[in-house]
Amino acid sequence: MEKILLFIVSTLMALPLWAQKTIVSGTVGDAVTGKAIGGASITAGKWSVVTNDDGFFTLKTDEAVATVTASHVGYQPQQAKVGPQGSAPLNIKLKPATILLDEVLVTADNARMLVNKAISHIPANYGSKPELYRCFYRETAMKRQHYICVAEGVVDMYKTDYQQGVERDRVAISKGRRLLSPKRSDTLSVKVLGGPVTPIALDVVKNRDFLLNKDELDLYDLKMDVPTTIGGRRQYVVSVAPVRNAPYALYFGRLYIDQETLAFTRAELTLDMSDRQKATQMMLVKKPAGVRFKPKELSLLADYRVGTDGVTRISYLRTTFRFNCDWRRRLFATSFEACCEMAVTSRNTDDAQPIPGRNSFDQRDAFYDKVDYFRDPTFWQDYNIIEPTVSLDKAVHKLLKKTSP
Repeated sequence: MEKILLFIVSTLMALPLWAQKTIVSGTVGDAVTGKAIGGASITAGKWSVVTNDDGFFTLKTDEAVATVTASHVGYQPQQAKVGPQGSAPLNIKLKPATILLDEVLVTADNARMLVNKAISHIPANYGSKPELYRCFYRETAMKRQHYICVAEGVVDMYKTDYQQGVERDRVAISKGRRLLSPKRSDTLSVKVLGGPVTPIALDVVKNRDFLLNKDELDLYDLKMDVPTTIGGRRQYVVSVAPVRNAPYALYFGRLYIDQETLAFTRAELTLDMSDRQKATQMMLVKKPAGVRFKPKELSLLADYRVGTDGVTRISYLRTTFRFNCDWRRRLFATSFEACCEMAVTSRNTDDAQPIPGRNSFDQRDAFYDKVDYFRDPTFWQDYNIIEPTVSLDKAVHKLLKKTSP
């Protein structure tokens, strides 16, 4: 069977630490239920990471820090004191935030009016000059309940100011590694849209062609939803749902808008799967003859965070694909799931230089083909990353054993 890999994208920001001084680790959970909180933002000054699905994080800095702050949508932010090196891991508990309806200033009975107003505030709320981000990128693929592919790396992402489009934004690979199950039966037989350039396209605030333009918004029904908080700041929540037919699949989801600044702070979108052909066109690049592709889910998450300078920037991206592959002459279809993440941990705002075209990653390139195999156990020693979950960590060890000579 022809080997065609599955790629999904998201890019995670990571940062080299040549003069490392502090390493802070711990877990973040719900103060009421005790359940781990994945995707929580952990910040300390200019440094940040996010927790994995088990709620675990490790933050590395090149300077001493006294506290870290944990935050997540719907929770009150919580500061935790950092002990001396070698101290026990932090155990941070976030309390659910409460929104008193009589405190919510509802000025937008018309959700479309609110979204249009937030769009008009983009030049004031987002970056007005080019910036260079350092990113950690990871893509994983699962066959049924087993990991069969892991690829990850450090990438640099150049972004022009938010009054321009994404045409000049670029991504370059700095360091990476890959691991694929050697079992022939595990070989992925479908290639899905994705790659380290996906975070450029999924920056819905900057890439207006994606959603935030008049023609696209006209295809949706926008309604005010229950308000919430992010990082202690109150948010309007606008639900979006397809209301008109389009030649391509549309999305269901929510947009979060800061009540004070009217900045878009979060977008949660799920592709409409009611028309399988349209959904397939959005997800599938090509497939071998004899394989039937059945899309199940495509979900996107984009998070933005306000910096100490008052500028709102992209901070976290996650993309999840779920689909079935049905081979002729086989009785049952096989389920696949792939996921990628990106968390901003470092940026350069001073004289950020564009990434030359010859060094940039092309959306037609496969990340897997550009990086080396897993081998070095200290590969990420000098970088901030999203820690692997327990299941992913075990899967990596198993795959390494299988691929060992």
